[in-house]
Amino acid sequence: METNGTYPKLTEILRSVFDDDTLVASPTLAVKDVPNWDSLRTIRLVLTIEKTYGVRFSASEIVELHNVGDLARLIENKL
Repeated sequence: METNGTYPKLTEILRSVFDDDTLVASPTLAVKDVPNWDSLRTIRLVLTIEKTYGVRFSASEIVELHNVGDLARLIENKL
C-alpha cells in the first residue's frame, strides 16, 4: 500500500497536536523522537487522525504501532 500521500497530512496533524512546527512525519519517527509525547498526546493524536480521515482504530491496533510508518500504513489500510 502506498503511504507517501499520507505523510504531508500527518505532518500537519503532528505539528498541531505537539505544537511544534519543526516536526516532519517520516516512516521512522517514533515516540522517543518527539519531546513531550506522552499518553495524553497519543490519545489526542489518535482522535485527531480518526476525525481527519474518518477511520476508527481499535486498542489492539494502536498498541501495535511502533512508528509513524506503521501509523501511515494502518491509515491507508483503513481507507
